[in-house]
This record gives sequence, structure tokens and C-alpha cells, in this order.
Amino acid sequence: MKALLSILFSTILGTTAMATPKVYVTREISPEGIVELYKALGSPAKGRVALKISTGESENTGYLRPDMLKPLCDAVTAVNGNSIAIVECNTAYPGRRTFSRSHWKEIDKRGFKDIAAVDIMDENGSMEIPVKDNTRIECDLVGANLKNYDYMINLAHFKGHQMAGMGGVLKNASIGVASRKGKAYIHSGGKTKNPITMWFYSKNQDAFIEAMASAAQGVHDYFGNGQNIIYISVMYRMSIDCDCNGHPHEPLIADYGILASTDPVALDQACYDIVTQIHNDQHNDTRPLLERIEQKHGTYIMEWAEKIGLGSREYELVNIEH
Repeated sequence: MKALLSILFSTILGTTAMATPKVYVTREISPEGIVELYKALGSPAKGRVALKISTGESENTGYLRPDMLKPLCDAVTAVNGNSIAIVECNTAYPGRRTFSRSHWKEIDKRGFKDIAAVDIMDENGSMEIPVKDNTRIECDLVGANLKNYDYMINLAHFKGHQMAGMGGVLKNASIGVASRKGKAYIHSGGKTKNPITMWFYSKNQDAFIEAMASAAQGVHDYFGNGQNIIYISVMYRMSIDCDCNGHPHEPLIADYGILASTDPVALDQACYDIVTQIHNDQHNDTRPLLERIEQKHGTYIMEWAEKIGLGSREYELVNIEH
């Protein structure tokens, strides 16, 4: 009776507590580990599925290789009526993946088309999707082909980043799903959609990070208000640099494992917390990565994302091996 009254009282005040999100973890870094985490989330993919990864600026980076992805693709397509495509967008910076023609060459070189269909989503331009938080951006400009998908698996490689400080699932949902124009819009904190002039507006780091969080929320909401999107993060080859850097610094931290959640804020927070708790020894030196994150105010994306209602920085860590 007391519990019922407590719930009723909280509901009247509008303060009913949400359940603490679960972040599932396995120390096994393998294709099978990814599949087990996918199943543990209890949110099976359905319909036309977009598998969002980074195709990597070069073979030197820690992008997820096709052999890591194939069992997950097979698990999704084993369900009658499901299809899956590896999806990406072109980059805003000058490089091998700036334009579709050269980007396709890199995709061919990596072997992604051997395991699934591949879609450069902004090859046919951009489309606008709404965002709840208009502090920096009025909409999210994503690859136009996003409209072709019913469900998204956001599969990120957790590491540092030259501009954002930290690269996890929030960055993969925001910058990763944005078209070239959308990337410029986010990087400039909503000042321009021109990839050439965006660098003149990239001085306000907090504006950039707030725009990223807003865009990530836009993508999350686009997929059934978060019901049709899941997040997986592989904590390996944790360089201070992103996979968009063709010549990243060598990782100084031992590979840790794979984490997954339906809450992107909780997942990025858990990955960051794990790094802070790693003991520095002959196998690990976390200081360069943590310094990179601090220099770029990288943890602010979790703070802002929680503030705008995308997710929670509180979480329950569940080891699926136990």
C-alpha cells in the first residue's frame, strides 16, 4: 500500500523515476561477443536495418573489420523479412572519403560489400529531421537515404578524437549520420552548412558539442523515439585519434571489451568511466587519452545530452559472462 501511494504521489508531481538504464558488457572482443550483446539488449532488429559504422580513413585505423561484422549481419538477416545495409556518410574534411566516388573505392578496398549491402547515405544529398534541442541547430541534416531504414544498429569503436575529444556512439549518431552539409552545420555550432567555410566557425567548442548532442537526439527520436535503435561500442585499439585520422597515434591502453545499451548517454559514460578506472602499468597508459578528452571538453556531450533528455549518465553495468 505504501509503495502504491508513493508511485501515485510521484506521478501527481510528475517525478516518477525512470529505471536506471542497463549497460551490458563482455570482455570477449569477437564477432560472437557482438552478437551476444545484441541479443542481450532484447530489442531485435526488424525490417530494413541500417548498421552504422565508420569505414575508416585508412587501413591503419581501428575501424571495425568486415569479419567482426558478418555474424551480426547474419543474425539480423536470419529473421524472415529483415534486410541489412552497412551505412556511412561522406566526410566534411578533405580526405579519401570526402566524395562518394573516392569513398566507394575505400569501401571496396576494405571488403565491406562482401558481407552486406553498403549505402553512402548522402550520395543522394541531405534531408532534414527534427531536433528537440534548438540551442545550436534548427534541425539535423542527415544523409537522404536514412529514410530507407526502419531500424538502426549504431556500432562504434570507442577511442579519442582530434576535435570532439572522445569518439563513441553519440558522435557516431551525430557526425556519423550527418551528411557533408550536416557535418558542417554541427561542427560550426549551427553557423554554416558549407564544409569549406565551417572551419571559420569552429572556435566555440561547447557549441559544437551541444550541436552533436542535439543531432544524436534527433537520430535517436527518428527511429521510433528510441524504440528502433540500439548502441554497441567496441573498446579496442583506443588511440587518442579517431578512425577519420589516416595515421592515428598507436593505442597505449590494452583492449578492454564490448559494451551495449539502448541508452547512448549511459553507454558513452560507461566507456569513459572504464578508462578512468584502468590502472596504469606497463600495459596501460590512460593519461594521453584522458588528457585529449579533457582538452576538448569531451565529457560535456554526455552532460548536455542528459540535460536535453536523450539519456542518463547513471547506469547499471551488467556482465553477460556471469
